[in-house]
Amino acid sequence: MKKDILHLKAPGNWINDPNGFIYFKGEYHMFYQYFPGEPRWGTMHWGHAVSPDLVRWEHKGIALFPSKYADQNGCFSGSALEHEGCMYLFYTGVHYLMSNPENIHLCLDGRMEASQIMITSEDGMNFDNYNKKRVVVPPIMDQEIGDTADTRDPKVWRGKDAWYMILGSKTQNQKGKALFYRSENLTEWTWVNSVSKDQDLGWMWECPDYFETEGGKVLVISPMGLMQEENLEPNQSICAVVEFEEETCQMEIPDEYQFLDYGMDLYAPQSTLDAEGRRVLMAWLRMPEAVDGTEGKWNGMFCLPRVVTVKDGHIFFQVHPNADAMYQKEIADSGEAGESGYKVSLELKEGEWLNVGGYRVWRERNQIHVDRSAVFGNYKGWALQCKTPEIRDGYHLDVYVEPNMIEIYVNQGEYVISHVVYGLKDKITASSGSKLQILAAGE
Repeated sequence: MKKDILHLKAPGNWINDPNGFIYFKGEYHMFYQYFPGEPRWGTMHWGHAVSPDLVRWEHKGIALFPSKYADQNGCFSGSALEHEGCMYLFYTGVHYLMSNPENIHLCLDGRMEASQIMITSEDGMNFDNYNKKRVVVPPIMDQEIGDTADTRDPKVWRGKDAWYMILGSKTQNQKGKALFYRSENLTEWTWVNSVSKDQDLGWMWECPDYFETEGGKVLVISPMGLMQEENLEPNQSICAVVEFEEETCQMEIPDEYQFLDYGMDLYAPQSTLDAEGRRVLMAWLRMPEAVDGTEGKWNGMFCLPRVVTVKDGHIFFQVHPNADAMYQKEIADSGEAGESGYKVSLELKEGEWLNVGGYRVWRERNQIHVDRSAVFGNYKGWALQCKTPEIRDGYHLDVYVEPNMIEIYVNQGEYVISHVVYGLKDKITASSGSKLQILAAGE
């Protein structure tokens, strides 16, 4: 089976959202939305990869595939948990009421039903798609609660007294919404509450994720239609520190929020706890064009694993120490690095700049700006220039580079910019006086 180092990539053809991210019986499992037919979106399966350390990944093939009426047209996103030594997967199954006659992988006029489905596995490796699937939340017909077609992406966790599920949905007046369900036994689920916002946060909330950290409670959502700017992907991922009361599932979401990533390429993040109890998150990097690989074309990859913390009301995303530890060999030039890439570290003060193989980074008005024009095609709907909000304090940048992805971590994760790139050059240059440390990643 195909193996990846550091960045988990499509094993061929197409991947999108990370699913079922869990540390289970001594290994990390990452499932992902997968279309095995072509390097483009199609009828969704769940691909599967495992890792001992969040760094070295081995693909294990297809875990879930359509096999029932409820998931006939796709196994959409979901999550995983462990209970009494078994792995439980929860996902959204979709059934098209009418398929597009010109492309059966697409639904005609959005007419479909979405169900929430559970499947279990004793070893986390073998899944009986024909006999073990169970619909636990049928399609929602009460539009006061949620939408029949656009309710999906269950994230399930153990609370103090029961199991809880958060689902993404939309209101009747086309605003994003999250639904909360409770269960005593993981099979019978009852709707408890919903939350939405009066402000314009998109028309539907995908991939909701709620978790608690030492510094606060965090909600992550991926609102569809959030951005209205020309030449910018409308669907983005945001996060906020929230108040949540478990028993009633009352959630207070502030008006202020952060983007998960200010490169605007990352989407559909999912988090879990690592072996040491840290909250770690990964997300999908959208790519406008497939890449030629050794086993054919592939499209889609994930960012480095990121540890999520909250400090003084601000959410930080820092590279997981297991991944960061891979960058050890000091090199003089990026051309000395292998396929796994390299890391550039520096202090970038006002007016200074860095050029990584044609990808430009500079600091202006206490913000980090980037421009990928020289290493990206002219794709409609993709931003070429991006910037962070104003930085609170500090100058440090860690820039992680591999052939098709650049991730910039500002001040140990105060803000992050991640971008897909094509055709990076080897040369690295910087403004006069800048001291660079370049470390190659091990294999």
